[in-house]
Amino acid sequence: MQSTRVSFPDGSLTGEGEVVLVDQAASVVVVDATPFHPVDHTWPDQPGDSGSISAGDAQVRVTEAVMAAISDEGALAVGADIPVKRGGEGWTWMVGHRTEGAIPAEIAVGARVALTVDADLRASLSRGHTACHLASLALDAALADLWRKDIGTDPLGNPDFEGRANQSSRIHADGSVDEYRLGKSLRKAGFDSEGFADSLAEREARINAVLAEWVASQGDSRIHVEGPRITDRRSWRCTLPDGEVAFPCGGTHVRSLGEFASITVSLDLTDPQLLVMTTTAVPAS
Repeated sequence: MQSTRVSFPDGSLTGEGEVVLVDQAASVVVVDATPFHPVDHTWPDQPGDSGSISAGDAQVRVTEAVMAAISDEGALAVGADIPVKRGGEGWTWMVGHRTEGAIPAEIAVGARVALTVDADLRASLSRGHTACHLASLALDAALADLWRKDIGTDPLGNPDFEGRANQSSRIHADGSVDEYRLGKSLRKAGFDSEGFADSLAEREARINAVLAEWVASQGDSRIHVEGPRITDRRSWRCTLPDGEVAFPCGGTHVRSLGEFASITVSLDLTDPQLLVMTTTAVPAS
C-alpha cells in the first residue's frame, strides 16, 4: 500500500479513486487518491475539507478530511490517535474522510468512487490561509526595529517574530486568529515588549498599510509540491513587491492576491504576556 495521492495542491475540487479501507465504527473512508485537503493533527491550523463521496447513486457526506495511518496489519488510526511520527516504520500515511451517517454498501473496499469537495468552503479557507501567512510576514516587518539581538530572519529578511513567538494559529473562513507568547524568554532574546505595548496602534497601522500594498500588487500565489503523495513536502510561494517568499506549508491557498479586496489585522494585548492577532480577508467581488 502507498500513501494517498492528493490533488488539492493544484486546486482540484473533484477526483476519482479506489476505496482501500472502510471503518463503519469510526465513520471513515480511505481512498487511494483524493482532492480533499486533510486537517493536520500535529499543527491543526487549517480545517479539513468537507464534501461528498459517491458510487453510482449512493452518496455519503464527508464532514471533514483528516490525516490517517494504516498499519501493515491493516489497523486504522486517525488524527491524534496515530501512534507514530510521519514516516514511522510499519505504517502508511493516508487521507481519511470522516462521514455523516452510515456508509452505503456501494462504497466498499475496491469500489471506484467520485469525490467532490465543497468549493465555497475550500475557497474561503484558502483565502484565510494565504491572508494568515501575509499577516505574519507584515507583523515581522512592523516589529523589526524592536529587536536588540539577532534571532534569525523570515523569508523577507526581517527578524522572525512569527517563528519565535507564535504558539497557536487557527484558520477559518476568510481569516485567522494567531496567538504569540510575549514572556520572559522573548525579552531575553532581545525583544522590547514594553516598546511594543506603547506603540501597539502604530504597529497595527503599519501592518495594515503593508497588507494593502501587497493586495494591490495582485501577485501570484501557489503551492510547490515535491511529489503527489500526502507525505511529500509542499511549500507556499508568493510574489510580493519585495520579491518572492516561500516556506513549508501543507495547506491550500489562493492563486493570486487579486482574489482579495482587502486583508486587515487587529492586535489585542489585553494580556501583556499574550498578543492576539485577528486577520480578516475580504474577497474580491
